[in-house]
Amino acid sequence: MTFRSSIDDAKWELEASKFSCRLSQMIPSFGSAVFEHEAGETVRFILKPTENIHFTEGAKLVAEASPWQPGIAPRFIGSLKPEEQTGFIKVEPAQAQNMLAALYKGMMPTFTSKEWYGTNESLRVSVSAVNFQSAYSDYVGCTAGLLPVNYRQVARTAILFPSAQWRLSDASRERLDLIALYVKNDDSIKGIFVDGHSDSMGRRLMNRDMSKRRAEEVTAYLISLGLDPTSITTRYHGERYPVVENNSKKNRDRNRRVTIRLERD
Repeated sequence: MTFRSSIDDAKWELEASKFSCRLSQMIPSFGSAVFEHEAGETVRFILKPTENIHFTEGAKLVAEASPWQPGIAPRFIGSLKPEEQTGFIKVEPAQAQNMLAALYKGMMPTFTSKEWYGTNESLRVSVSAVNFQSAYSDYVGCTAGLLPVNYRQVARTAILFPSAQWRLSDASRERLDLIALYVKNDDSIKGIFVDGHSDSMGRRLMNRDMSKRRAEEVTAYLISLGLDPTSITTRYHGERYPVVENNSKKNRDRNRRVTIRLERD
């Protein structure tokens, strides 16, 4: 059994935003083929059958010549296993990039299995290269406009501080720059919580004051980047909430921190 779009029916659709680029093709009577490139990540590919019984034994992925490319030998890309619940086949970024390169050359990434529906028939599912180059040009334009980070990468952040210090390092400022850039572009972010912490060295009141200075330093920098002060809640806790026990230098280094938490609607 072979599933693929005909030359007349093969279409690529692009969904583009600052947060992700999604390039997809419907495969008649089978499902869909999707390249997804999320902000801050690398491209991945997902083959989505409408039923989860097609690749029960796994699949082999090769790049095959299209009908108009006689004599070109197929190229092996990888062996894959489907997800148990959905039957989807997720392709790792390096293999997904090989698929994009093959499609650009006019070849068809093809998934094969020795058994189809538990019968003796083999299964072949091909992603058509028809009209791919023009769609790929738009896809590249989309990826060029992606934000450098996504929500998962900035929703929970810890800024670390040296002992008895509250000034921001250049690396900390760069991280806060990314957080502010993301917040400015995501209207669903409604709250930013900034919490200062210290280790347990020294007097408790001094530690509380140090955690306050650290939190206020982070908040002031975020405001200087243009974030709305009314959206930021600043708190400080001293040594009360360590992430690890304060029983070694390495652990104390982790506890001297300011955490930044983003909240959506």
